[in-house]
Amino acid sequence: MSKVTVVGGGLAGSEAAWQLAERGLDVQLFEMRPSLSTGAHNTQQLAELVCSNSLGSQLPDRAPGVLLAELEHMGSMLIECARGAEVPAGGALAVDRSVFAANVTGRLERHPRIDIVRQEMRSIPDGIAIIATGPLTSPKMSDELAKLSGEEHLYFFDAISPIVEAQSIDRSIAFRGSRYGRGVREEGDYINCPLTEYEYAEFVRALVNADRIPLRSFESAISGGVRAGMHQYFESCLPLEILAERGEMTLAYGPLRPVGLLDPRTGSRPHAIVQLRQDDLAGDLYNLVGFQTNLRVGEQRRVLRMIPGLEHARFARYGQMHRNTFMNSPQLLLPTLQFRGRDDLFFAGQITGVEGYMGNIATGLLAGVNAARRADGEVPFVMPSETMLGALCHYITHSAPKNFQPMKANFGIMPPLPPGKRMNRRERARARSERAKSALEEFWPVQEETLRIATTQI
Repeated sequence: MSKVTVVGGGLAGSEAAWQLAERGLDVQLFEMRPSLSTGAHNTQQLAELVCSNSLGSQLPDRAPGVLLAELEHMGSMLIECARGAEVPAGGALAVDRSVFAANVTGRLERHPRIDIVRQEMRSIPDGIAIIATGPLTSPKMSDELAKLSGEEHLYFFDAISPIVEAQSIDRSIAFRGSRYGRGVREEGDYINCPLTEYEYAEFVRALVNADRIPLRSFESAISGGVRAGMHQYFESCLPLEILAERGEMTLAYGPLRPVGLLDPRTGSRPHAIVQLRQDDLAGDLYNLVGFQTNLRVGEQRRVLRMIPGLEHARFARYGQMHRNTFMNSPQLLLPTLQFRGRDDLFFAGQITGVEGYMGNIATGLLAGVNAARRADGEVPFVMPSETMLGALCHYITHSAPKNFQPMKANFGIMPPLPPGKRMNRRERARARSERAKSALEEFWPVQEETLRIATTQI
């Protein structure tokens, strides 16, 4: 039986390794941590979540919820691990990040067909291989990928949110609640800090004028200094201070929008709301939702303590910004996630231009399945474009190369619905969700049978 090399032990690489091993292939999974860290990771665990602890919405009429349903239908191991580490988060699937990473690491370490190699891969492997090195690909591998592709890498900057200790939140001001009553807990899954119009204006002013951290050397240049010093942010994960610069009300209509919540002290809707989401199973830690930032540590303490209810906040983690690297996938990849110049080489995860945790897991799953099919002499799958995973793969491989930007799961990249009765936005979302479900159920059973046969041979 063939051996497959997987490079990168993040979400995509971990899922890919599992799918390969479950189909009867021997896998070498290379992960450079802990001998070589990234500047953003804190542990040596596989599938460590370095940004939010939320994998996205679980609601069936939301794009991430459609992708989640597809992953569960296709047998994602990482989603099983996420279910085992789930914490309350309204309509989202959020996890205790330590428990989640430990679950994934343990399952991969115990699999008889997976050999985890803790060292940096410094060249493109021969034979069937999957590159899932993620947004913080090591400089040596970045150089190798640049040589392989002959293309200049694109990149953007991503930022992570601060985490505070729950006991340091002033509960005489902050209150529990979920927008429009959605959530697992009756009293609400989020802790909410309300701001008056004056408090909000003062907070925005301080945020815009606060001192920021200069880029580190590994972030200010890429692969030999190409495009040095350019700040290219991913639009849906902008640092809070960058958003605030766009106008005084930008945050109030964005991450601080107060809709669906009433302040129990006044019985009315606040001018703005800062939401905190549980980050661990014990409920000791909460992250500030949408508060990714690159302010200096001292400035984070000063500015964030201006938020009512966080005046005495103790921070378990401060926000930071780091470089994310991704390929010009429309020129380099097929919808099967195969490299155009070498059909035994696959790519998965953020390096392909797919954004969001579930998108990374999903492309890892597909790359693993298709690498197994390639090893068995079968034609790799092109997912139906009516599915969310198929739409993502189509987007990253068919966009205009000149203007290619990373993309999260969203209904806008799916094929239009057939002409018919007029529908509002929610009805269109439900229709696309139902169409995706039908398309996957019709397409995927062929692969399930292949997996059943392979698993009996392990």
